Amino acid sequence: MTYSRAMAFGRSQAEWDHLAAAGEAFLIERARLSRLTSYTELNAVLERRTGLRRFDFGLQADRAAMGHLLGLIVVERNRPVTGIMISALVIYLDGNDAGTGFYRLAQDLGELPPGALSARVKEQFWVSQVTRIYDYYRKHSGEAAQTA
Repeated sequence: MTYSRAMAFGRSQAEWDHLAAAGEAFLIERARLSRLTSYTELNAVLERRTGLRRFDFGLQADRAAMGHLLGLIVVERNRPVTGIMISALVIYLDGNDAGTGFYRLAQDLGELPPGALSARVKEQFWVSQVTRIYDYYRKHSGEAAQTA
């Protein structure tokens, strides 16, 4: 599975590459601390670290663009190295699990069966991904951030 970055959501391929690298580095930092993050926090960190405009979550297109970015990070950068969906660390502000795009991507990747899933199945999958991410980065805490 590959993601087109050429001017997707009004951003250039270079911007997507920069955002994906910064986003992955931040998520790895969070994983090493065994901490979740929110879309809001990730958005602020990306703006600060890249100097690029932040995503406007009041716009459906920018919400979709953040999902696109998390897909890039998982599919093209982190999962090929770890075998885990690091985007599981990103939850809604004051939320308690991942967004719908996380589960859709998991289905696309064959991690979850297609079709309607119960809340319990989704929660168990999400918790297993978070636990695996924390374990992976606890064991690899001395290594540099992955840059696939």
